[in-house]
Amino acid sequence: MKGFRNTGTGVGDLDYITLTCYIALVLVGWLMIFSVNYTSGSWSAVFDLGNNAGKQLFFILACAVILFFIQMTDWAFWRTFALPVYLGSLILLIGTIVFGREINGANAWYQFGGFSFQPSEIAKFSTCLAMAGYLSSTGVTLRETKTRLYAFSLFLLPVLIILLQKDTGSALVFFSFFLVLYREGLPAVWYVLGFGTALMVISGLVFQAQNVTVFLTMLASARLLQEFQNTRPWWIAFLLLAPLFIWWQDLSAWGLHIVADLSGSAGQSAAAGALHPYWVMAPFLAFFLILFLKSYLRKNNLIQRRLQLILLLLAMGSSLVFLAGYAYSLMAPHQQQRIRIWLHPSEAASDARGSAYNLLHSKMAIGSGGLLGKGPLEGNMTKLKYVPEQSTDFIFCTVGEEHGFVGVVGVVGLFAVLLYRITQLAERQRSNFSRVYAYSVAGVIFIHFIVNIGMTMGLFPIIGIPLPFISYGGSSLIGFTLMIGVLLKLDSHRNQA
Repeated sequence: MKGFRNTGTGVGDLDYITLTCYIALVLVGWLMIFSVNYTSGSWSAVFDLGNNAGKQLFFILACAVILFFIQMTDWAFWRTFALPVYLGSLILLIGTIVFGREINGANAWYQFGGFSFQPSEIAKFSTCLAMAGYLSSTGVTLRETKTRLYAFSLFLLPVLIILLQKDTGSALVFFSFFLVLYREGLPAVWYVLGFGTALMVISGLVFQAQNVTVFLTMLASARLLQEFQNTRPWWIAFLLLAPLFIWWQDLSAWGLHIVADLSGSAGQSAAAGALHPYWVMAPFLAFFLILFLKSYLRKNNLIQRRLQLILLLLAMGSSLVFLAGYAYSLMAPHQQQRIRIWLHPSEAASDARGSAYNLLHSKMAIGSGGLLGKGPLEGNMTKLKYVPEQSTDFIFCTVGEEHGFVGVVGVVGLFAVLLYRITQLAERQRSNFSRVYAYSVAGVIFIHFIVNIGMTMGLFPIIGIPLPFISYGGSSLIGFTLMIGVLLKLDSHRNQA
């Protein structure tokens, strides 16, 4: 065995904590899939490839073979061929646009007889390799703009192709690579901008865009007053302006009606009655521009740069708010309804047979399990198929219904131990390639885990992301098995890098 380790082949020193968590999650997943499809006396379905449980067992055995062969390869193979594997996965992704089969509205699958293959699951693995290969290259540092752009392009290229497949859920997972970029030195300002962007988009969906813009303009004006015009008259004007946010629309309409009546113009009167809602922004933007120009004309370069930054942030925030509303209008009606239910949970009851159906029954199934659950194979909501896609995206409901709070805590605990252990493995690597790869794997698994469980409980919108190792699907299981298998291989030879 020692000779195997020196040549980089063989099993080496496997991390049995990670391997045990992997095996436990895969077995839990198969039991849940079997339970979803179980009917009285159907134990023979275990070996039936026409049944989901039979297919998943086949995939599990295939993954066991994949794990074995990964451990037999030279550990340096994955670093040497990281880029070719990545490029091959991109070719497979592009091929689906022409040759792919549409499933659930996404043209993201290849069909082979009774089996389907989703290349985006393999692309996640290959992007982990590519990111590790690039960031571990000599002279590469995220302090340089060129390096950042190249690193961003590695995961944004798959995102663009997957969006063309209309598979939004899989595309969002690739943004998990921002986690490893942070670990490798990407400045925190990028994450502030990212969270700020998400906040503006959500605000644009929850509130009227013009009202959010007024609020942002008032914040920017307050900042200008504090830094450049911190005098009592300006603050009094600011405080007098604030109430106009409530009354400006009515006051403007009233003023236009008076002008129309005095001039006797029917057209002006009609215009007053149909005052554009964006008109509410006018006084606040005017006040901000006056403040901005008064400060900017000081012609101090340092002051001008700070003012330009405030103006840029205001423009970006306002643009994102309006773009969010525009993007929402372009979505399909069922997508709009899903987002509305996520942002306004109180509306779910009024759409119990529509877009809220999955969410309501998902919560009911999880909640009905109580502390200890109804018992294995005893989930009546599972048996009666109340929750669609229960073998895939909503497999967590079966855990909650049949095994209750204890089962849910057990599954969450297994994921927590696995993720914590992967970060430990990452930090003990001597090779930069192995460390970046391990953190990339942790990021992908974490996003899948947190979003899948969150969407079954209404914390995230329903976007179709499987639960790693547990949801039914050969492509997903193979993709995550490749991630874990290569991680175990690299770690077992960490002292040779």
